[in-house]
Amino acid sequence: MNLQNEKYAKYALVREMLETSEVIREFDPESANAWAASLSQENRIFFTGEGSSRIFPAKRAMYEAMKTGFPLPMATDGATQALEYDLSRHAVLAASNSGKTKEVVRLFKGLAAKGHKHCYGMMAHAGAPLAEISRQAHILSCGAEKAVAATKSVVEQALFYQAVLAKLRKTTLEGLPAAAQAVTDALQTSIDPAHVKAVANAPVIYFSGRNNGVAEELTLKTNEITRKKSAFLEGTYAVHGIEEVMNPDEVVVLVEPFPDEEEKFTQVLKTGVGMQVIAISSRQTSFPTIRIPSVKGYDEYVQLAAGWNLLVEVGIALGIDPDKPVRARKVGNEFLG
Repeated sequence: MNLQNEKYAKYALVREMLETSEVIREFDPESANAWAASLSQENRIFFTGEGSSRIFPAKRAMYEAMKTGFPLPMATDGATQALEYDLSRHAVLAASNSGKTKEVVRLFKGLAAKGHKHCYGMMAHAGAPLAEISRQAHILSCGAEKAVAATKSVVEQALFYQAVLAKLRKTTLEGLPAAAQAVTDALQTSIDPAHVKAVANAPVIYFSGRNNGVAEELTLKTNEITRKKSAFLEGTYAVHGIEEVMNPDEVVVLVEPFPDEEEKFTQVLKTGVGMQVIAISSRQTSFPTIRIPSVKGYDEYVQLAAGWNLLVEVGIALGIDPDKPVRARKVGNEFLG
């Protein structure tokens, strides 16, 4: 997709997706200094938020932390479930694009009533309710989004968490220009029309991949952009029972599949179910593959962008206006107090 073609340029969603590269290029790692200074005194981190503001930013951060041996224990769940938790020993980090998400505001107010003073809020708008009840508030620089589906804000939220963790490790983010270019390439790569047709015709689209927020976030974006039913199959879940109810007209999109598992996916899904399997990967897999660049430390952002690209092509092929959903809203559950 590109802005030189009116087929894409007329949609705010596409424009905001393509603005993501500049958000990455212009991101200031030093913006994480204040949070990092405070969090250096903490023993545990709990990420919360709703929908896109939690799925990719929180899970990507936790995935990176596990890969690098980051010493602080981390967990994540939605803010309403978190009301049932004892978070007294945790720094609570919440992302809410609007800063008005009811579930998050309610959690922070509840924690404050218990004397909890370690709540940090990230949002796109200064003066939002969440900012007023946070120990520290970080305001995103990506600008407002007109599309209901969050895109560039999700990426900046994830970058900010990544920068905070880097500061805590006494390092900094490097390679942002290369990451920005790779995201541009992933967004603008041509998608095989056969892949688009297969996904557009499927009644259900499954995304399978690591529990790092990418495949799960694309599952949500499938609903918002294509109006298709979708499901996230973590890890190798796709070959551990769900194949019993899969149908040949459905599609599985594998995000950077594990090489050692490709044979099993072929056996169970392609041969057993008879369904189409497509991969998004930095290498040529044994499946039809949407090839993307690899940039150390930023691969998840590039994978996400490639998935956006595929979904936009599918939505347009189906004649859907992604800027005008019937039921979905920008703020799913708004705090009105």
